[in-house]
Amino acid sequence: MIHVYTGEGKGKTTAAFGLAMRALGSGKKVVVVQFLKGRKDVGEYKLGNKLQGMEVHQFGRLDFVDPLKPLPIDFELAQEGLKFARKQMEENPPDLLILDEINVALKFGLLKLGDVLALMRKAPKSMELVLTGRYAPQEVIEKADLVTEMKEVSHPFAEGVPAREGVEF
Repeated sequence: MIHVYTGEGKGKTTAAFGLAMRALGSGKKVVVVQFLKGRKDVGEYKLGNKLQGMEVHQFGRLDFVDPLKPLPIDFELAQEGLKFARKQMEENPPDLLILDEINVALKFGLLKLGDVLALMRKAPKSMELVLTGRYAPQEVIEKADLVTEMKEVSHPFAEGVPAREGVEF
């Protein structure tokens, strides 16, 4: 099945990694492709690559992408991530493939909607495919079997609390 975790609230990547833990606990193989992320010091990256049966691959820079002026490297890395995901699906499909922040890569114009929809269509029936990130396009939502929208009701950021290691990253 195809899952989409989207919306303005916190918890999209966290939900995907929770599903990964459940899959690993059942002896499944998990591959995570992170778009727009290049920090190797975040909890999910550090732990994910230590767990047997799980791989986490990042296709992003250390810095945030400016949505109004993405750099050429941002386009290159996003395309590389999509190519990597396609190769995983075609050559040795995992039981669970997570495309983390792919919706944001679409919103920023780093990927083409048609290419992502084609990837979704080619997903093996034996594989769970998860797309995370704000701004999921309606076409992606319509193609998905399961869609969860995270809604922010309150968040410590609004009170000036900075991101906390082990919670937000």
